[in-house]
Amino acid sequence: MKKAFFAASAALALALPASAQEEPKGAPAPSEIVAAAPKADWTAIPAEDLLVMTLAPEADGKPRQVVIQLMPAPFSQGWVHNIRLFARAKWYDGISVNRVQDNYVTQWGDPNYDNPEATGTPKPLPQGLKVMGEDRYVRTTLAPTAGPNACKSEGKSDRLICDSYAPGAFFVSGFPAAGNGSSEWPTHCYGMVGVGRNYSPDTGSGAELYTVIGHAPRHLDRNIALVGRVIEGMQHLSSLPRGSGDLGFYTAEEAHLRTAITSVRVANDLPTSEQPRFEYLSTESATFATYAEAIENRRDPFFIVPAGGADICNIRVPVRRVTQEG
Repeated sequence: MKKAFFAASAALALALPASAQEEPKGAPAPSEIVAAAPKADWTAIPAEDLLVMTLAPEADGKPRQVVIQLMPAPFSQGWVHNIRLFARAKWYDGISVNRVQDNYVTQWGDPNYDNPEATGTPKPLPQGLKVMGEDRYVRTTLAPTAGPNACKSEGKSDRLICDSYAPGAFFVSGFPAAGNGSSEWPTHCYGMVGVGRNYSPDTGSGAELYTVIGHAPRHLDRNIALVGRVIEGMQHLSSLPRGSGDLGFYTAEEAHLRTAITSVRVANDLPTSEQPRFEYLSTESATFATYAEAIENRRDPFFIVPAGGADICNIRVPVRRVTQEG
């Protein structure tokens, strides 16, 4: 009788949806670690480092806004200067999303500027743009960068950040980065924003920008300038219809698929009441170290086997919007 009761109970448990099962107790999930982080572990993002990009509304009139955090020093500051200049000259107003390549990037800019489907005259570029050399894709380090490679700690660290593209992977001012002991560079993770360019020696001005919408294309590291990351509204760029032209560009017949960008503003230039405010979890904090380790070795109840490491792009730096009173 007991055996029959046990069999019936097991069958019932298997029939229950996952949401109906009682969650067992265990180690905290990464999200729970972040939720418990003290205020002191959060770092405010300056309004001067935020871009507010407004896209044309959806078909039902629902507004679409994307917020980008620009890359802080020491990386890519020449391009960041240009992007602020473009925004303040209102050059980005009226441009469009011209390329959406599945599992790769969404790219926006003047549809007549270096676009295979261009039909008109490009917008004149603003004065005062900087021209950067390819050496600016990286920064030289004064001290060797210690870090594990391909999940092998080699006795250097108990925490493993895996990387197949560089000897070291780490975080700099809240952004994912990699290094080889003599130089460091930001990495192409999901949501990162980069500068479109032509063939070398062209390094791009910032007139064309893209964001990663698929698996991290790390082969682009050190080949293109990364200038920031999308911290809000990513769904508006990742869900757009894919282009069928070369590299995902919209063809002439698909011109109606381009999403118009109505305005791009540096948040610091908006009225104080309209300035969005964000904080990121300091990557120097004890909370972040605990959070990263929890991702590298998931022990919360759903998981069975800890992975023993994590790709740098899997350790997403938490960012939160705060209220004006916050």
